[in-house]
Amino acid sequence: MAITAPRGTQDFLPEQTGDWQKLEEKIRSICRIYGFGEVRTPIFESTELFLRGIGETTDVVTKEMYTFEDRGGRSMTLRPENTASVVRAYLEHKLYGEQKVHKFYYMGPMFRHDRPQAGRYRQFNQFGVEEIGSQDPAVDAEIIAMAFQLFRELGLNDLVLHLNSVGCPKCRPVYRQKLIEFFDGKRDELCDDCKSRLDKNPLRVLDCKEDGERMLSEGVPLITDYLCEECAEHFEKVQSYLTGIGISFEKDPRLVRGLDYYTKTAFEIMYAPLGAQSTVCGGGRYDGLIEEIGGPSVPGIGFAVGMERLLLTLKEQGLLPPVEELRPAYIVALGDEARKEAFILQQALRAKSLYAEIDTNGRSMKGQMKAANKINADFTVIIGEDELAQGQAQIRNMETKEQETVALGDVVEYIESKKKG
Repeated sequence: MAITAPRGTQDFLPEQTGDWQKLEEKIRSICRIYGFGEVRTPIFESTELFLRGIGETTDVVTKEMYTFEDRGGRSMTLRPENTASVVRAYLEHKLYGEQKVHKFYYMGPMFRHDRPQAGRYRQFNQFGVEEIGSQDPAVDAEIIAMAFQLFRELGLNDLVLHLNSVGCPKCRPVYRQKLIEFFDGKRDELCDDCKSRLDKNPLRVLDCKEDGERMLSEGVPLITDYLCEECAEHFEKVQSYLTGIGISFEKDPRLVRGLDYYTKTAFEIMYAPLGAQSTVCGGGRYDGLIEEIGGPSVPGIGFAVGMERLLLTLKEQGLLPPVEELRPAYIVALGDEARKEAFILQQALRAKSLYAEIDTNGRSMKGQMKAANKINADFTVIIGEDELAQGQAQIRNMETKEQETVALGDVVEYIESKKKG
């Protein structure tokens, strides 16, 4: 049997990566104007980092992580998300000693053993941001605005922001008890996963695709009714900032996100034309995560965007801009000495940042001209025995079919002037 890519993974060939590069360029430009710098973390970490950071009761930890034992007997996990890794890097490099707000962004592969479907893979790519060091509600609004600006500049305008507060360690225990009391007589109605979640983390029931919506219709207590004064004030200010910059939102009491480290603000951005799979961005505040991982009490907030799903959305909506084609100068050479000269000329053109190619398959002149047409060369430089003896080359404009004789020593300057002029 032929060896194929593992289920839930995919290859991106050169004709496909142009779209990725365009998206990455747009992301980097948005990050620059918001003051975020790129961070790159390992794709595998100690399993303990994700157990402590994400939460042992989450679906990510219990069902989806790729965990393995290395040769030293240590448990390692391919990163299923990157917030915990960024926080680990923040702590390891003692950035908390700098007494300032740190703004990070990342792009790269994550890994979750999930059922593959359109836009969802077992190895997938995420773009995300983390802003660490401030609990100001303006920061919450800032990163939401950043995501909105990215999507709007990509052409996605039919966006809906779902917003909630999931409280803090001060008010959440009260809400947790209210949930347990509510579900006490309904345990038999819950799915098996929710039955096990109920005792460990009842908020996870609201996040369940099977039970969450139904429980809301049956009058489940809402966390926004049990927020402490600090959380309630923070939530009101976030809403005020968003309203001030023209970002509308829907309060969504079911929105608790899928990871345990969230506190206060939680949000998702939906793109309505996608229907059931409409979430294009999700994030929230995690003021207790750094302390949970072993650091000082430092607040943070972030979001992540699945890049495959975003690209699929842009493609379906006809919003992917055409990738600009870079056309080469193709050097046609006949005979060994001419091939050597063609190779030298090719490298001289590349040294001037010009795209150039030569034949490496021993083709005839006719075959080389066909190859030049196939890769859409804009100029061909023809060097045969006669041209070599006279120190000249024939340069043909492949659009106009005009041909000029140029001294070999002037070919680079001639091509440069034509391409850049």
